[in-house]
Amino acid sequence: MNEELQMVFDLTKEGMSSSITHLANELLKIRAGKASPAMLDRVFVDYYGSTTPLTQVSNINTPDARTLTIQPWEKNMLEPIEKAIINSNLGLNPQNNGDIIMINVPTLTEERRKDLLKQAKAEAEFAKVGIRNARKEANDEIKKLQKDGLPEDSAKGAEDEVQKLTNTFSTKVDSLIELKEKDIMTV
Repeated sequence: MNEELQMVFDLTKEGMSSSITHLANELLKIRAGKASPAMLDRVFVDYYGSTTPLTQVSNINTPDARTLTIQPWEKNMLEPIEKAIINSNLGLNPQNNGDIIMINVPTLTEERRKDLLKQAKAEAEFAKVGIRNARKEANDEIKKLQKDGLPEDSAKGAEDEVQKLTNTFSTKVDSLIELKEKDIMTV
């Protein structure tokens, strides 16, 4: 296999892998009734005039499956953290006891579970679109190489390899979403 084709395969794999990584990160943010520090990844706090991720101004722990505790590194950050959580539209109700903020994660209703599943499936579809885009870019590059003298049978073989990669990564997306569906729908 020539060097240009190998580069096309490497770039394609990299693009498809980043779609899977992004999907896995997004699925972590979709809570399934269990407390997880990742639930607060989208929460940003006003820290001395700059918008800062909550994880950079506090420790976030899960003492049990239904509770999150947030211990700010500075006591004066308790109220801004509390406000940021309330304003984040996560449906969480923080309780400030003067030292730490506790959040009891409510159990999910059937309707909420279905909404979360829709959200997860939409993220999976975005990942598949990313994978298909990587396939299209690879096939376009193969066609360019063919115009520059790559034999037709080599180009056809390369396109088949790209399709195999696409199928492999699409299967990974399906298995990730299947696991998340079980997680969300398990009461």
